[in-house]
Parts: sequence; structure tokens; C-alpha cells
Amino acid sequence: MSTVIENSSQVEAPRSSGNGGNSMKISCDREQLLHAFQTVASVAPSRSPKPILQNVKLEVTAEKVTLLATDLEVGIRHDVEGVDIQLPGAAVLSVARFGSILRESTDQTLHLECDNTGIIIRGERSQFRLPAENPAEFPQVTKFEEENFYEVPARLLRELIRRTVFATDSESSRYALGGVKLEFEEAAVTAIGTDGRRLAKMTGPVVKTGQPHDADQTTIVPTRAMNLIERAVAPSDAEVKIALKGNEFLIHSPRATISARLLEGRFPDWRKVFPDGGGQGLSIELAVGGTLSAVRQAAIVTSEESRGVDFTFGDGMLVLSGRAAEVGQSRIELPIGYDGEEMTVTLDPRFVTDFLKVLDADKTFSFEVKDAESAAVCKTDDGYGYVIMPLSRDR
Repeated sequence: MSTVIENSSQVEAPRSSGNGGNSMKISCDREQLLHAFQTVASVAPSRSPKPILQNVKLEVTAEKVTLLATDLEVGIRHDVEGVDIQLPGAAVLSVARFGSILRESTDQTLHLECDNTGIIIRGERSQFRLPAENPAEFPQVTKFEEENFYEVPARLLRELIRRTVFATDSESSRYALGGVKLEFEEAAVTAIGTDGRRLAKMTGPVVKTGQPHDADQTTIVPTRAMNLIERAVAPSDAEVKIALKGNEFLIHSPRATISARLLEGRFPDWRKVFPDGGGQGLSIELAVGGTLSAVRQAAIVTSEESRGVDFTFGDGMLVLSGRAAEVGQSRIELPIGYDGEEMTVTLDPRFVTDFLKVLDADKTFSFEVKDAESAAVCKTDDGYGYVIMPLSRDR
């Protein structure tokens, strides 16, 4: 790659806040830097009493380039590939300005040079100079240096998050509901998300190294940290390490380390919420794709005031009925393998579609319900379960 700017005098130097005499030179693949920058920048707060937090820190060593961001609750360190390192150093990059340069540039390669007057970004036919902040003033972002940890396949971790995080409730006054609870056993982890009206849980295998977890510690990871982990962990990653450090939760993948302060508060006992399924009531296998389509159709004529859909099982058919006085009525029929006694339960269609959307359309799931007043329980054959509380039929 070509060398970074030989003569930067053609761009007038702005008034600088000073960066302690730091210098840095790199050439990088713009697309790879953009992808990493967007992931990291999502952590930086749009407003903060500490303005430096509204930036991303770039750390360049002789071996690698890392982007860092934090809002003091959640932090991320993300390595960048496709970089030619000419001079190690550090810089503080504006989320708004530098992010816009990365998005709008059409160059394959960008050259970055930082000194105590600012940072210069140069493409083939473009050049920008941004003010310099002092990298030393940027808060520390936790590194993963733990010797006691769990290892979990990256694909499984992403699935655990995707299948539980939607059921959490960040709007609740119950602080603990704004996160996903993780329960670790010797060789398994269970993730649980709930907003008090539905509950999702999934269990998968882990491998333990050392003693990474105090059995008495409650581990509730904030929802937005879980969303960040799902974005930062690539499906192609093999194993991901998980550790607990005091009240901090740490995830380490081949490219990224994410830290999050654990939530406090009382989390519902999901084992009491989740029926043990003693063989009572209805239990039937349903197709994911067909059921999702039927529920979406039935929900068209529901409203905020009358949002429930009746699920009626019987005579080889699942009939879904929606109605709202000012909107109309719907009746959708879905053939099923059940000819037993007719049973009806009323559910919020949004909660049902949330569950079905995270499953493969060509799969099946079991639907279990005891009566109209009991929770509906949906299960798959890969350790995933979902409970939905019923609505009153005289809504």
C-alpha cells in the first residue's frame, strides 16, 4: 500500500485540544474499518456529561489495530483486519464525523495519520483533517485476561441471545427485566428473558475452565449488551469465552471483547413460570411457517383495545379468530393433526409471532395448553421453550 501523507500542509490545521504529542500512521481497507467502526460506535452515547465518550478510540500497536468505545456501563474492544501499520499510536475519532467519512468515501483504501494538531484521513482524491482529542483521557475499556471462563460455540451463543432477548422489557420499573439472565451449570448454560407476560428460555452446552462462576451470583446481562454481543460475534467464529469479573460480565471472541455491568434486582423464578408438562391438556405439533402466516393474517383486524386472537383447536383444524369493533373480523383455518375435544385459548398475536420469527420456517414446534386460563407453552426439540400468558376472552 502507498505511504501515508507525505505533506499535509495543504489542509489547514484546526485549533487543537492537544493529544499529548501522540503520533500514528496506518493504511486500511475502508470496508473492514467501517464494519468494525459501526459495531463499536453503537456503544458510544449520543449525549454524555463526558463528551469524550461520544467518540471511538483507535489503538495501534505493532501487532494490531483495535477500536474501543464505552458508556461506562457497556464497553467494547474490536480488532480491525486489513490494516497496514506504519507507526503505532492512538487517536480519538468522532462517531459522527469520522463515521460519515467512512460511509461516504468511495475509496477502497484510506490512510490515517495523527499528530498533536489533528488526524488526517486521506483517500485517492479526498482529504480530511479532524481535531485531535487526547487519547489518554479516554476511559479504560476492560481487556479479557481471565484464566477462569466458560467456552460456548459462537453459533449457539448467537442463538441463545436471538431467542431470548426479544422477551425482555427495558421499559419496566423492574430493573432486572431489562436483561437476559444466564444460569450456568457444570456443562450447560440457560438463558432466560421475560417481561412478565411471556418468558423465553434456551439451554445449550458449555465447557468450563477453572472456576469461572460463583454459584450464588445472579448474572443478568443488559439487553443492549446482549444485542451488541450478537452483532460483534461472527457466525464464523468457533468458540467464545465467557467470564465474570466482580459485577462485570465479559465476552471474548477472536475479534472482540465486550464488557457489561450486570443488572441488579430480583428476577422471576422461571422454573415456577414454566410448567413441567405433566401430560395434562393439549399437546400438538405445529408447522412454524404455516402457523406464523395464519397468526399474522388473523392479527390484521386486531387493535390496541382488542388485540387478542382466539386459538381454537378441534376437528382436525386450528381456527384463529381476531375481531375489533371498529376494524372487523378474521377467521383463518389451519389443518392440524388433532381431533380431540375442542379447546380455545386467547393470546396476544405479537407474542406468538415474536417466538415464531426466531425459528426456521420449515421446522415444527409443540404447542401445549391445559385450558383457557393457563399459560400456553411452546417448545422445540433443541432446548428452546416459550411461555405466553393468556388474555381474557371477554376483552
